[in-house]
Amino acid sequence: MQPDTPSLNFLNNLNKEQSEAVTSNESSALILAGAGSGKTRVLTSRISWLIHNQIASPGSILAVTFTNKAAKEMLLRVTSQLPINTRAMWVGTFHGLCNRFLRLHHKDAKLPETFQILDSQDQLSALKRLMRANNIDEENFPPREVQYFINNNKEQGFRSKDVKTYDAHTEKINEIYLFYETQCQKEGVVDFAELLLRCYELFKKNSHILAHYQDRFKHILIDEFQDTSELQYRWIKLIVGKSNSVFAVGDDDQSIYSFRGAKVSNMKDLQKDFTIKKVIKLEQNYRSKNNILNAANSIIKNNEGRLGKKLWTASGDGDLIKKYVGLSDYDESNFIIEEIKQLHRSGLNYNQIAILYRSNAQSRIIEHNIVSNNIPYRVYGGLRFFERAEIKNALAYLRLITNKTDDNAFLRIINFPTRGIGAKSIEQIQDLAKKNNSSLWQAATEFKMQVSVNQKKGIPYFVELIKTIEDEIHGLTIAESIEIITNRSGLKDHYLKEKDSIDRLANLSELISAAVTFSETSDTEDPALNMVEFLNYTSLESGELQASSSEDALQLMTIHSAKGLEFDAVFITGLEDGLCPHEQSLAEQNGIEEERRLMYVAVTRAKMKLYLTLAQSRMLHGQTRYNLPSRFLDEIPDELIKAINASKKIDLIPTPHRNNKYNPNNDYPWKIGANVQHPKFGQGVVTGYEGQENDLRIQIKFLNHGTKWLALEYAKLSEI
Repeated sequence: MQPDTPSLNFLNNLNKEQSEAVTSNESSALILAGAGSGKTRVLTSRISWLIHNQIASPGSILAVTFTNKAAKEMLLRVTSQLPINTRAMWVGTFHGLCNRFLRLHHKDAKLPETFQILDSQDQLSALKRLMRANNIDEENFPPREVQYFINNNKEQGFRSKDVKTYDAHTEKINEIYLFYETQCQKEGVVDFAELLLRCYELFKKNSHILAHYQDRFKHILIDEFQDTSELQYRWIKLIVGKSNSVFAVGDDDQSIYSFRGAKVSNMKDLQKDFTIKKVIKLEQNYRSKNNILNAANSIIKNNEGRLGKKLWTASGDGDLIKKYVGLSDYDESNFIIEEIKQLHRSGLNYNQIAILYRSNAQSRIIEHNIVSNNIPYRVYGGLRFFERAEIKNALAYLRLITNKTDDNAFLRIINFPTRGIGAKSIEQIQDLAKKNNSSLWQAATEFKMQVSVNQKKGIPYFVELIKTIEDEIHGLTIAESIEIITNRSGLKDHYLKEKDSIDRLANLSELISAAVTFSETSDTEDPALNMVEFLNYTSLESGELQASSSEDALQLMTIHSAKGLEFDAVFITGLEDGLCPHEQSLAEQNGIEEERRLMYVAVTRAKMKLYLTLAQSRMLHGQTRYNLPSRFLDEIPDELIKAINASKKIDLIPTPHRNNKYNPNNDYPWKIGANVQHPKFGQGVVTGYEGQENDLRIQIKFLNHGTKWLALEYAKLSEI
């Protein structure tokens, strides 16, 4: 054996359990790697150990990761540990490796040598083209619904001939699947789901090819094993065979992608199928303080059927977890921003602070507050609220109705949702507008006069639709107008059929809430002018430049997007039943368990400081809702929590003896119970306050308009 050199000291930095995993002599192994326990170090050290001890050559190793970034990092770490050429090793994602196999055996896979790969957008375009060619109505069979159906079946290993259909609608979609299969084969193209299925079929139907790779790849290593799908696991079993070894690293407590087909049960199947006698558990965490880990342990232990582990750290207990119960979502947001400003003043960079939420719609109020406080920020893995497609589409209807010369709005919605208006028809409108030096709307109106109206299709139908909506929303509030637009235009029905319908519809509901809030703070009496001001406000909000990835910026993201990341300080927001856990999970089998795993992932993103926030009331779909705290909060021991405020509701019935007690410092302009006059809502009584400084809001019970929260800065109140 060679003497120790810096390049061969990779075992020295491993703890006992990591070392046991890396040097395991078992034929196959399952490593249960908790959050922040050094799983990447274990995987790369295992490869280095196999090669260094001449148990395996680089060419006999196949390593599967879930991202290209992880694959590159793995190769980089191995080369830093051993002076070897890693070119012979096969390291990549499932899709990347399958592409490599199919390129080498394209004839056996019945593919041309130069076959092309369709990304998601290319696949959608191909489906639309195919459906038009076969005269299939996109309104009854939305292309995105068809795309989801095809990919979902492929990921389960089903060709169109294998799919069982139970109704006429599904039967027709499956017929489109058959057309699509035929068309792709004819054109020599494959989509992402096809890569894995075609490769699986290649091995299954060609025993000599499978035997070749089983003989070559003696050691198969898999990262993030808890995220494998049913077909991916079947692919692994094929290539491992009966005599090779599999080294799988994963964490069943972080399995949060069932909506993508991930099967957490694969971990138990692996134990049974490969006769793994002992699961090696990596429980020492190198990321978080003990109070954070103890909270995570207390939450996740309530899930049944876990393989079971308990995270701990040698780095001390750290701060208590701070919990804040806001009176409203605005109050919650104000607290978060004030805390972030304080953390930044104390020396913490913005990019080491993250705000996590269960669904994208929750970001709007937080984003508004961030912009108001001039804090640079990034939405990680997504778009900011007013930049999201469904929001821009709904607002485009409002823009066109408000301003008929808005050609951009016209072009955005003329065929969305699809109503049989093709590129040729739009060209005709554009030519007519150019000829008459008019807007596209005027040209479309003139075009309508020249042709007969189709009941649900074409430009005449679109013109009538806009006029109908315009008549219906005349004199209504912005929120009521948006509600009618999303229903009448077909936007709501369109998004209901999409894979991510829950998020899309939640965002549209949040747009209604944004309109309600804007109207409450507006002092404009003219509804038309109020509408224009609202549209200007949305443009300004979306026009704020999002910080680039290189800038020091606050990080906003969904909990799903946060997996694999870590931050010094983490705020988990909206911790209310119905939001986290999400209300839909209550009706799904094992839904609450997956939501609990999501909460576990969120908690374990925090290194030093963790904040848990919620609101007693939250505006949803333009209405104030009163929410119960998340059940997950009850699972955290009280000794780990520091309550920042008393979670008491203000008594909204004004009584004279409370006036001075509520406001001992006299730092509000009106006492509780004071009579005030508002230029729009008239006479009312002050019933409460919330927020701080420039974000202070006042609650008033009006004689003719009910109870409203108003931004004090813009309320323009006068005492009676």
